Amino acid sequence: MKILVLNCGSSSVKYKLYNMQNESEITSGCVEKIGLPDSFLKFKTSDGEKVVIEHNMPTQKEAVELILDTLINPKYSFIKSYEEIGAVGHRVVHGGERFSESVLINDEVLKAVDEISVLAPLHNPANLKGVDAITKLLPNVKQVAVFDTAFHQSMEPEAYMYALPYRMYSDLKVRRYGFHGTSHRYVSQRACEILGLDYHKAKLITCHIGNGGSVTAIKGGKVLDTSMGLTPTEGLMMGTRTGDVDPGALVFIMEQEGLDAKGLSQLINKESGVAGFSGISSDMRDLEKAISEGNERAKLTLAMYDHRIKKYVGAYLALLDGADAIIFTGGVGENQASTREYVCDHMEYAGIEIDKELNNSVRAKEVVLSTDRSKVKVLIVPTDEELLIARDTLALVK
Repeated sequence: MKILVLNCGSSSVKYKLYNMQNESEITSGCVEKIGLPDSFLKFKTSDGEKVVIEHNMPTQKEAVELILDTLINPKYSFIKSYEEIGAVGHRVVHGGERFSESVLINDEVLKAVDEISVLAPLHNPANLKGVDAITKLLPNVKQVAVFDTAFHQSMEPEAYMYALPYRMYSDLKVRRYGFHGTSHRYVSQRACEILGLDYHKAKLITCHIGNGGSVTAIKGGKVLDTSMGLTPTEGLMMGTRTGDVDPGALVFIMEQEGLDAKGLSQLINKESGVAGFSGISSDMRDLEKAISEGNERAKLTLAMYDHRIKKYVGAYLALLDGADAIIFTGGVGENQASTREYVCDHMEYAGIEIDKELNNSVRAKEVVLSTDRSKVKVLIVPTDEELLIARDTLALVK
């Protein structure tokens, strides 16, 4: 069976087409700048050639239509007809408390996801537009929703509740939900396969570190805690997000700067983090270049960034009573050796020791970084959220 995976955002649609007989990727691509006059589709051909098609796409429907037209275009030979697409799996950002696993999409599911959109107003409506586009263009194809938040629904109340008046939870559903769940689930399962561990007994710490970042404590296949909260702003220092910050400081800033709620949201989500503090960029490569040139604020920015990750790893080691493995994934986690070294350095007391020479020589590939003496195994596992979405989709439709 061939499965199409869609990740529909407000201005982009990412996709991958899989042959699930051997889980091979047939093609992948992305539509960007939806709603703008210079929107375009870029994708790879079967021989790896990159193709860019400029096309006017006012909405996600036109974007999905162009993607489907490209898939059956005889010039590229991806598939011969739409009938080869057995199902479509959708990334849906927020499943609230309603969804703790992936589900077949029906009217009831669509209604629930729409109601949950109050918790993810920038994401869920765009995700639903992708579902609507497939319903119109491929009306007989089954669709599956895979939620970023679902994996974290195994957390206990002491981990997910906030110390606010209880009505904030009962009336508004304000609590920790966590994000990057599909990535944390994929890399934790894959790490156990690599190490020969029983997933349902293993104690794991997964570090998804990219422009957005989160750390998760997993025991026996269930999440004990995760660093992101009601929104993806809590936790680690990120590319443009603050991560943890004293709420009282935000009240002070609002008063001093005359900010309203929209202005504060812009500040903590778009103008802070690595980019905001360094004044350079949210791209860690730019930060490292500035550090090599002697920029002191860039050095402090990276130190703050690494410190926050290590603090969460330490906290989760305590929650788990030790760990079998620590897994790094995401753009920074897979590629930035200095961050991995900082997090694992001087952790011998906790049974953690990495091969620093090996750590400095590898990027974005599956590898065990820990030494033979290390009781806790440390790995890089490149994430593959789309493949897990395809697997969940196959399991629900076959």
